[in-house]
Amino acid sequence: MRAFLVLLLAVCLTASAAMASPVLMISIDGLRPADVIDAKKRGFAVPNLQKFLKDGAYATGVRNVLPTVTYPNHTTLITGVSPAVHGIANNTTFDPLGRNQDGWYWYASDIRVPTLWDAVHARHGIVASISWPVSVGTYSIDYNIPEYWRAQTPDDLKLLRALSTPGLVARLEKDSGMPLAALFGSNVDNDLGRTRYAERLLEISFPAFMTVHLVSLDHTQHEHGPGSPEAHAVLAQLDSDVGELVADARRIQPDIAVAIVSDHGFAPVNYEVNLGRAFVDAGLVTLEADRRRVVAWDAMPWNAGGSAAIVLAHPDDPVVRARVQQLLAKLAADPSSGVSRIIDRTGIDAMGGAREPSFWVDFRAGYYAGASFTGPLVVAGKLKGDHGYFPDDKEMRAAFMIEGPHIKPKVLGEIDMRDIAPTLAKILDVPFPSAQGKPLF
Repeated sequence: MRAFLVLLLAVCLTASAAMASPVLMISIDGLRPADVIDAKKRGFAVPNLQKFLKDGAYATGVRNVLPTVTYPNHTTLITGVSPAVHGIANNTTFDPLGRNQDGWYWYASDIRVPTLWDAVHARHGIVASISWPVSVGTYSIDYNIPEYWRAQTPDDLKLLRALSTPGLVARLEKDSGMPLAALFGSNVDNDLGRTRYAERLLEISFPAFMTVHLVSLDHTQHEHGPGSPEAHAVLAQLDSDVGELVADARRIQPDIAVAIVSDHGFAPVNYEVNLGRAFVDAGLVTLEADRRRVVAWDAMPWNAGGSAAIVLAHPDDPVVRARVQQLLAKLAADPSSGVSRIIDRTGIDAMGGAREPSFWVDFRAGYYAGASFTGPLVVAGKLKGDHGYFPDDKEMRAAFMIEGPHIKPKVLGEIDMRDIAPTLAKILDVPFPSAQGKPLF
């Protein structure tokens, strides 16, 4: 009997190991699911991405989190929880007096819950990452070149090299023939550099789990608009680059599962709404004499593209709260303001939004948040496309496709973004009890 139980345990362990697969998760920032599903109707070709539709499982849309911007949603992809739980509230940190100089949520120490990187690392699996948001300083990524910038000068390359795994950049520069500068930027050539580094990193590390973030489609859609010829051209090039990366990954690790994800969709925009001006006029924000800098505030907009959180300096102050409510109601009643709807703390909690705001403003289609505290409330927009609107906006839907061993072709319909991390954890065969979502398979 004892020998039988030992044999049974060995068989179970072998079966479990056989079901586990390494995972490569590639994020194409700003990828709209219909740009893959309906590519032919839209007049361009993405054969490598469309192959996932035939050979793997895919969602018709991914309901993302509040706000529908890059950093909160990438953190949900890696944690399986909403911003209220993981703590990454926006792209930029809340900085009403401008002391952090437009700093973003770069640091993994700001994530309040376990990540997939942590779960795989705890099981002694090798973890690798190229340019993933909120990954600076995590010890769970064995081979890491994080996403980071500061002054947008050549010194930033020295900083990025210092923040990466010691010796990794020099090794990848040599192996790929590309300097680190090739990755530093937002255009399609920079994404080519990221995929080339990822290919080399797969060869030297054989990771159990790897994350890669590609940004040029997002950048192009902001500049030229979603569905523009420029955006289609970038997506076609990314399709080629991703196809090569996936082919290399499967050559190196034949049993690998590859997930293609995005963080948000995109919408065309025409107008910029400077909510800060309204808060100055209402006496809720005070500017210095030359009106260039905020010196005091009782309530402040925290811009998030197609929406803006409203943070109160003293959330329990009923007088200030009433003044803010009155101002927001006045803006919502004026069709020319660009304000569509407003939710309070109860509504924010229902959407899983961050803990800091007391209100959240959603803009109408075609409008997005501007940063000026002076001048007109609404001006002609500098951008042609944006995101950040409330997650129930269908245009904000993100993409998800996955193909690999044990994954049968299936149309998943619309899914919750919080289900992606636990799905990958199941494929990786690592426990991930902290996720709010559940495995899709």
